[in-house]
Amino acid sequence: MAQTLVIKIGTSSLTRPGTGFLALSTIAALVETVAALRRQGHSVVLVSSGAVGVGCARLGLTERPRSLDLKQAVAAVGQGRLMGIYDDLFNSFGQAIAQVLLTRGDFERRQSYVSIQRTFRKLLELGVIPVVNENDTVSSDELKFGDNDRLSASVADLVGADWLFLLTDVDRLYSADPRSNPDARPISQVNGAEELAALGVSTSGRGSGWGTGGMATKINAASIAMEAGVCTVITQGQRPQDILNILAGESIGTRFVPQGQSPSARKRWLAQTVAGGQLLLDPGAVRALVERGKSLLPAGITAIAGEFNSEDAVRLCDDQGQEIGRGLTNYSHQELAKILGHNSGEIEQILGYAGAETVVHRDNLVLAQS
Repeated sequence: MAQTLVIKIGTSSLTRPGTGFLALSTIAALVETVAALRRQGHSVVLVSSGAVGVGCARLGLTERPRSLDLKQAVAAVGQGRLMGIYDDLFNSFGQAIAQVLLTRGDFERRQSYVSIQRTFRKLLELGVIPVVNENDTVSSDELKFGDNDRLSASVADLVGADWLFLLTDVDRLYSADPRSNPDARPISQVNGAEELAALGVSTSGRGSGWGTGGMATKINAASIAMEAGVCTVITQGQRPQDILNILAGESIGTRFVPQGQSPSARKRWLAQTVAGGQLLLDPGAVRALVERGKSLLPAGITAIAGEFNSEDAVRLCDDQGQEIGRGLTNYSHQELAKILGHNSGEIEQILGYAGAETVVHRDNLVLAQS
């Protein structure tokens, strides 16, 4: 059965240890595997790190840049080189690819999110393999995913993937870092987020000197993907051909299996987006939202913070400032400053025009623990 797969490969797998130079044999094996998956009828999205590492090697830099401007410049050098290699290798299999560079901001704006989703859908319909990376050349610290593990999980959610494969420099998840702890136990399968939390796995192991990830970012990505109903596998990046064996039923790596029904795609998007403002609610409004599943009315708002427009995401907090959820507001901060604490029937008289009865409708609201 044809499925949609997102495959993420990290810098530590793509480059030779300690150098930043590309491990061409691994890349060739990856391309051959992805081409085989396409011949089997699967749709594949490849999330590839490596641009900064390749750029460093190209420029003769001996360590990863620390300043944002240098990292952006190095990424611009490396991204072209990396895509050139992918294009040459995929072309040998007659496979078209497309470069897609994203920032976190692209996912936070609803309009751009939907636009990206349509682009991915059309590329996959055309049989093209999108090659995705974070747009390090232009992204600021405020608009960065920070690691391609989280980016890959967000892309898997975006395209409605069946599988997310995280290819890394260890063969699976362990109870501790096996490189420093001989008592580390291998973990073959994790069933849902609650079981993952109960394992108490140590995530202190850091990524390589050329990468930004580590086991903590991969576990976080697996949690995001499971929430979206995507089965995730952490496995050895130097053996990308194992993906074919995993799909055939072999127990390789660590599999994270989602449990239960996932929230709607809209609510998953809302839970991950960065809110532009904050609304403080009285205890009655908190109970109405949390216990009775009601919409938020202006009468239940005691204060607002931040500047935002209508249809922006806002944090909903109790009177202690604890976030209880997020929602899309029907009013700007200027409008809310006038109507907060008032009954919905007074909105037209206060604003001079008719507006929505609710500030945040329950269909546009996601609770922090839901």
